[in-house]
Amino acid sequence: MSDQPSLLIRIGRKFWRVLDIVRRATINGLFLLLLIALAAALLTDDTPEVAEETALLIAPKGQLVEQLTGTSIDQLIDEAAGSATRETLLKDMIDAIDTAGTDDRVQMMVLDLNSFGGARLTKLQDVAAAMKTFKASGKKIVALADSLSMDSYYLAAQADEIWVHPMGMVAIEGMGRYRMFYKEGLDKFGVDVNVFKVGTYKSAVEPYMLNGMSDAAKEADREWLGDLWRAYLSDVGLARELSPSAINQYAQAYGPVISEANGNAAQAALDFGLIDATLTRIEMRQRLIDLVGEDEKTHSFNHISMNNYLATLNEDRFGRTASGNKIAVIVARGNILDGNQPAGTIGGDSTARLIRQVRHDDNVKALILRVDSGGGSAFASEVIRREMEAAQGQGIKVIASMGSVAASGGFWISTASDQIWAHPTTITGSIGIFGIIPTIQRPLAEYAGIRVDGITTAPLAGVRIDRALPAEFSAVMQSTIDKGYRDFLQRVAESRDMTTDEVDAVAQGRVWSGEDAHALGLVDNLGNLHDAIEAAAALANLGADYTVSFIEEQLAFKAQILRQLQSHGISHLDNNAQTPSLLLQIMRDMQSAEADLVKFNDPNHSYAWSTIQTD
Repeated sequence: MSDQPSLLIRIGRKFWRVLDIVRRATINGLFLLLLIALAAALLTDDTPEVAEETALLIAPKGQLVEQLTGTSIDQLIDEAAGSATRETLLKDMIDAIDTAGTDDRVQMMVLDLNSFGGARLTKLQDVAAAMKTFKASGKKIVALADSLSMDSYYLAAQADEIWVHPMGMVAIEGMGRYRMFYKEGLDKFGVDVNVFKVGTYKSAVEPYMLNGMSDAAKEADREWLGDLWRAYLSDVGLARELSPSAINQYAQAYGPVISEANGNAAQAALDFGLIDATLTRIEMRQRLIDLVGEDEKTHSFNHISMNNYLATLNEDRFGRTASGNKIAVIVARGNILDGNQPAGTIGGDSTARLIRQVRHDDNVKALILRVDSGGGSAFASEVIRREMEAAQGQGIKVIASMGSVAASGGFWISTASDQIWAHPTTITGSIGIFGIIPTIQRPLAEYAGIRVDGITTAPLAGVRIDRALPAEFSAVMQSTIDKGYRDFLQRVAESRDMTTDEVDAVAQGRVWSGEDAHALGLVDNLGNLHDAIEAAAALANLGADYTVSFIEEQLAFKAQILRQLQSHGISHLDNNAQTPSLLLQIMRDMQSAEADLVKFNDPNHSYAWSTIQTD
């Protein structure tokens, strides 16, 4: 019998070869077109100019983040096409506002919140601080939107005037935390989720063990959510010259408030003093023209966008005079995974490599690890911590600056530092550890009639997802988790000059606000990234003679090309990105935290992770 493949198989193979050739040719052709477009953009002198008597237009799109997600070409293309979640870099927004405040050409700021997707309170507070400085220079801020969510209203409240469309609303929803619980569903399908954990309050695995939140989890969440809610009410009340209780009343009785206004939500917000005017888009545009003049080309108000304004600034936006000394900033945002990971995720190897790069730069005198993470792999966390420790050993001053979330593994990597800084509203702590391994032998047998049998020379050789875990393996896992928790306590105790018993008393997987963590001795100081930078300069005795350098992975050549194209305005497919619908947001939330478990790749199946997301 001939070994020659059948005619059908040969035709199929040829078809796929032809298809692959066409695919490669198409991709290469598109890339060539991108190169040509980039060359045209770069050869054209279209560097933005800041006109006299103009407005700075800040129009954040999507989530406000510490670090943009991803570096792959696919991600960049998705972003340009509007199919990826849009993000606005927190640093860019603050730098633009800070610089414009001292720029005589910029007369005012317009904050367009129509495409803003939200942010955690710490990030909102950082932007608010920049806005207050801008206003202190005597310049006006106008915030406008069709409608305002709770997050967007926080920023709008910092403005001199707030304009909302007559058909819009101001929705101050309050703060809550809900999760899906799978125990009953898993039991119905016969799936066994083997959980190994330490920490009374370590609630990340509760959805697989319970049908609802434990009392301990509710207690912890109620405390830190209350801290954040009180901070929100206080900040907004101060900005709008309203009492926090009045704003709370608006949130608590939103239904009756709207009813009293005959269903006119915008008018209700106006009557309550939350906004200053209800205006159509045409009316808004005309008022802005009256303030800063009309652009004859666009027939809109004179303005320069945030991205174009940033393009006119020097690379070092901190404005320091330097003689070689550097403070390096490495952003650690997202879940902590083993190996090399793209931006927006913390890779044990990739983040350690950035720290190692800093260690070999003789000009770096201080390192700031900007942490915005709910944790992840305990192994990867330790790899990063060791590199931080090595930097300390070389005489580099190391500071951990906590962003919105620095919990569990995010706290772990912060321990190898000379100082830990947190915002009062940072979510931190969650000092605990767990392991989770599902097995599906019961549904396989019951529903499919599939059973697994065999022999081994040692118990651990029989560990499979389609078999019940051997008792010996379960004992090993729990012992490993117990040791991981002891290691975690020891790392914190050494860093905080506490005993392990003292750490254990405030650990147990419990989440704290930054303010409470400071009172408990888990962090040294309360402040933002700029405060941490100044502290690093003081520790390293640099005075004011230094530059601040953000250390990032270098983009591949193709990715750089696409970034350049985007910066020159060639990618214009998402100029009107909108906030996701409520349904899409719910679907995204359903997929986020629990889906992350699938990505986790700790070699020991040990995780220092909190389900509280950074964005």
